Amino acid sequence: MAIDRRALIKSLAVGGTAVAAGVAPAMAAERKAAPPGAMGMLYDATLCIGCKTCVVACKQANDMPVESAANGGLWDAPTDLDSKTKNIIKLYRDGEQESFVKQQCMHCVDPGCAAACMLHSLHKDEVTGVVMYDPTYCVGCRYCMMACPFNVPKFEFEKAAPKIVKCELCRQRIKDAAVTGAGGFTRYPMGQGPACCEVCPREAVIYGRRDELLAEAKRRIAAWPGKYYKDRVYGEVDGGGTQVLYLAHVPFDKIGFPDLGTQPVPETAYAVQEGIYYKVPFLAPVGLFAVLGAVIYRNRRADSVGAAEKEDKR
Repeated sequence: MAIDRRALIKSLAVGGTAVAAGVAPAMAAERKAAPPGAMGMLYDATLCIGCKTCVVACKQANDMPVESAANGGLWDAPTDLDSKTKNIIKLYRDGEQESFVKQQCMHCVDPGCAAACMLHSLHKDEVTGVVMYDPTYCVGCRYCMMACPFNVPKFEFEKAAPKIVKCELCRQRIKDAAVTGAGGFTRYPMGQGPACCEVCPREAVIYGRRDELLAEAKRRIAAWPGKYYKDRVYGEVDGGGTQVLYLAHVPFDKIGFPDLGTQPVPETAYAVQEGIYYKVPFLAPVGLFAVLGAVIYRNRRADSVGAAEKEDKR
C-alpha cells in the first residue's frame, strides 16, 4: 500500500497550524512603505479600448520575441504573460458587462517574489521602488513564481540558460531628464518611461510618481461619482500596497485581481515561520517528522499484514 498522500498532507497541515497557533510570533514584522520617489503606473479600465498597442510597444522596447502559437505562426498574438510577454491586455465579459484589463508586474511595496528570492536576484530599487531582476545570481529555483500572488514572474523553460521574465517598468529607458508638469501630475518626455504608457492613445495607462498617481486616481473618483467600483483604487493598500494602481468599473476579482487584504505576502510568511521555528526551536519540525513517521509506519504495517494474508490463502 502506498503512502496516503492526501492524509499525509492534511496531517502535516493540521500539525503545523496547531503549533503556529499555539505560539505568538517573536516579533511583528515592520510594515514597509514605498520610497519617497517610488515610480509606478495608473491604469484606468474605463478608458482602455483593448487596442493592445501597449503590448506591441512593450515587445519592441524590451526586444521580446513574438508569441504566435495560438494562431499558427501568422502574427504576434500573446494570450497571457509568459517568457516572451511582459505585458498583456485581457477581456472580461459577463453578459452585457465587459472590461479590458492590463496585466504586468505590480511592483509591490513589499514584494513576495523578492522576499522568496534566496540570493536577491529579485530586489527593489531603493530610489524608485521598481522590482528589478539580476540574472547573475539567479539559480532557477522559481520560488518567486510561487510567492507572487499575481502570478507574474515567468521562467524561460525553453532555453538552456533560462531567466525569469517580468516587467521592470522599462528601467533601461529611464533617464535623468527634465520633467514638465501638466494635467495635475508630472509628465515625462518621450523615451523617459515605460513604452506602454507612451503609446496608449487614450492614456488609459500613465506613468509617474506613485503619490501623484494615487492623487490623480482619487481626483477622478471625486470628479465622476459612481463611475468606479466602490470608489476604490486597487493597489493603494491591497497586499501592503503596489506601485501599479488600478481603477475599474467592475469588481476587481472579476478582472483577475485577488483579494489580499492589507497584509503583504512576506508578512504572512514571516509570521508563520516565527511561530513555528523561532519561538519553539525544533519543536515544530520534530512534530511534523513524527507525523510523517507515523504515517509511514502505518502503511508499512498494512503492507506486511496484506502480504501475510495473501500467503495464508495460498
